[in-house]
Amino acid sequence: MTADTEEAPVIVIGAGIVGICTALYLQRDGRHVTLIDPREPGEACSSGNAGLLATGGVSPEAMPGILWKVPAMLRDPLGPLAIDWRYLPRIAPWLLRYILSSRPSRVEQISMGLAALAGQVLPAYEPLLKNAGAVDMVRRTGWLHLYESEGAFKASLPAHAIRRSRGIRIDELGPDEIRQMEPELAPIFARGAFFPDYAHTVNPKRLAEVLAADFARNGGVISRETARGFVMTPHGPSAVITEAGNRPASQIVIAAGAWSKPLAAELGSRLPLDTERGYHVMLPDPGIAVRHPLCSTEGGFAITPMEHGLRIAGTVELAGMKAPPNPKRAAVMLTRAQRMLPSLKDSGRTEWMGFRPSLPDSLPAVGRSPRFFNVYFAFGHAHRGLSFAAITGRLIADLMAGRKPVIDPAPYRADRF
Repeated sequence: MTADTEEAPVIVIGAGIVGICTALYLQRDGRHVTLIDPREPGEACSSGNAGLLATGGVSPEAMPGILWKVPAMLRDPLGPLAIDWRYLPRIAPWLLRYILSSRPSRVEQISMGLAALAGQVLPAYEPLLKNAGAVDMVRRTGWLHLYESEGAFKASLPAHAIRRSRGIRIDELGPDEIRQMEPELAPIFARGAFFPDYAHTVNPKRLAEVLAADFARNGGVISRETARGFVMTPHGPSAVITEAGNRPASQIVIAAGAWSKPLAAELGSRLPLDTERGYHVMLPDPGIAVRHPLCSTEGGFAITPMEHGLRIAGTVELAGMKAPPNPKRAAVMLTRAQRMLPSLKDSGRTEWMGFRPSLPDSLPAVGRSPRFFNVYFAFGHAHRGLSFAAITGRLIADLMAGRKPVIDPAPYRADRF
């Protein structure tokens, strides 16, 4: 085949961790791939997350009883789960779907879909990490959930029951066992739950950068451009329109995270994608050693030891993509973390806010577009983008190659809404 007749590349729109992993899996199949994103690889949520690889992430965000928590979300702008009342008219349809997804029968279905992805978190990452020389960037130290009251622990039991039903190991701990695992913790916790099979990365941004560099080293193209639309033919899009011109494409994967909604809509798929805004505080010199990633269940955030310090990350704010960050939310997390870890130092700290791309049923959209055979969706991973990035890439590669997918992609189809 001559250069003049060579097939156009696969274009992956979005160079976050999901797009990078998808590009790598397509490249492993011998495809020529171009990544398009106006940001550096691994920016946005791919750089600011808590770094957890959720092998036990099988419980939906919306559990039975969530409806009765909505008034509190509106009253407390600094709560672990908060809604900006000014955004309520925009988020209301999404919120209704979110509440409906908390029905017990639907929770069971969603959990099965999450479990299929969660079971492949580490196996799907393994070849990518090995090829990139990044195996040491993932640590399998488990995850420790902490509860300050018996009431908070009991409130978590339905989610624990779902996890156990999917084969997730959970060790329940008392106060003495908690202090043995993490001596720096204050003696304020009544109960703990340890998930021994969880893993985390020591630096989410560097992990994405290392994987992107491996993609480029093996012939992949990374282009700092913004996808603005598509050149359409009767059979589907033939090119991606950017500010630099039209980029011919044989296949297109939309993996642009929170920015995926208008691109999918232009291709005839109007998905109820919105954003769960998350915050982090990065402490470069915390002054203490934390052995495991921790979870403040009452505070709704994680504390993760990383190679460049200690990261406090989490909470959910429903306020859209245009409202400015609320620095008080990061400050509240830091205050609560210092209550948990009294010797914690915060000198040199930095703060961040990012947009988690979320569909209301806690499942991503992964698979072929309902409208066009040469378009694939890979977005909507919410809190689990880092966790499910590699298995998403493998699924997209399987579907594009016509292979039997490693797991059933039906729960993640874009036309389920």
